[in-house]
Amino acid sequence: MSQTSQHQNIVAPLPPEPGAPVASLPHSCAPAPAGDVAGTPAEGTAPAPPRPRARLIGIDAARGVALIGMMSVHLIPAATDDGDVSWAWLLSNGKASALFALLAGVGIAFSTGRHRPPRGLAWRAGALSLLTRAVIIAAIGLALGYVVGTDDAAVILAYYGVLFALAIPFLRLSTRGLVVAAALAALVMPLVSYGLREGMTPVAEVNPTLTDLVTDPVGLLLRLTLTGVFPALVWITYLLAGMAVGRAVLASRRVVGQITLIGLALALASSLLSMLLLTVGGRGELLRVDALRTMDFELYQDTLTWGPSGTTPTNSPWWLVATAPHSGSPLDLAFTVGVALSVLGACLLLGRGLQPLLRPLAAAGSMTLTLYSVHLLLVAAPIPRGELNLVVQVVVLVAFAMVWNRSHLRGPLEELVWRATDAVRRKVLGSPGAHRAPGTGAGS
Repeated sequence: MSQTSQHQNIVAPLPPEPGAPVASLPHSCAPAPAGDVAGTPAEGTAPAPPRPRARLIGIDAARGVALIGMMSVHLIPAATDDGDVSWAWLLSNGKASALFALLAGVGIAFSTGRHRPPRGLAWRAGALSLLTRAVIIAAIGLALGYVVGTDDAAVILAYYGVLFALAIPFLRLSTRGLVVAAALAALVMPLVSYGLREGMTPVAEVNPTLTDLVTDPVGLLLRLTLTGVFPALVWITYLLAGMAVGRAVLASRRVVGQITLIGLALALASSLLSMLLLTVGGRGELLRVDALRTMDFELYQDTLTWGPSGTTPTNSPWWLVATAPHSGSPLDLAFTVGVALSVLGACLLLGRGLQPLLRPLAAAGSMTLTLYSVHLLLVAAPIPRGELNLVVQVVVLVAFAMVWNRSHLRGPLEELVWRATDAVRRKVLGSPGAHRAPGTGAGS
């Protein structure tokens, strides 16, 4: 069984609707007086607005939900004393990481024109700043690999770096184009992955490090894109789906409601279809012919229940219709995208009237790169795991985020990312606001 980890951060400013309250929590990634968050902040080229603007606090809250879900998977055992799936794994395994990845796509869309994809110089600035972010996030992840063992958590940040780089060719796509691209990726990339990995020697589950970048760059790239726990070629589905959401008008209740309903329908339909296919033919096929030729029955059952380590087994194509966590099958991607859309939509809707209640989650969600990294260091420390550890970490990290946000626009690591990407953006554009194409600002 592999324990998974996840990370990501995204928020952007919106003009307030008539009568809507303006949130006072510092905006984590506004164009100018706010900043980058967790590697996927919204970054605009427009000058600072003359006064505070309303924000989609629900996006920060959704990131906070994903962060706590990831922490619970790392700190709560997968199975109960009775051998059943624990509540933490049932609720979060494979879902929290998908939510983070989808939110990363939303942040990329916010940072590159929101509703209108970038063109010309604005596209070049967005692409180079995103590539800069990719390098920094990957470097942080590879550095954490020295400290965090695979028994502690699977560090996702290096995979995110590759994902951000892969997103660059899709920056110019419209909402409809991104939806089509995400659907094609969900259908095609698991098949491509299955075909490429068939016959390959399984790769050991080891968190990559900077040493791997020097001693085995090809092997590292192969792991991050194809064979690892969060393979970027398959996970690009989440990023594209999130970018499509980010191009939508999230200030509209109707649009957010539609996104929520689509997510619920997608999760339900994919789950029922998988169950039907496995019950009618897949399960018997796996048991009688394929899977049990190369794995024992206990391993087969564990794989269906707990999920493989990021990729579908290649001993039977029937695995491609399963929704086992972290299997990366088409139906698993559809199910987890649906869950992520549902959670995001619910948080956006709740954020309209329950901002005070969402503030702790939103504070944590506004600096997840920092909190995620601290959490990984705590997980690697010789401290007993369990629900008490989870409660203590959540309370401490959320309290730190709320205090920090009172006097800082960004978390410590978020500030590092923002300064580097902002410098690249300004270099490309020449000066603040220069050569700004219509619709390229994060608040547009």
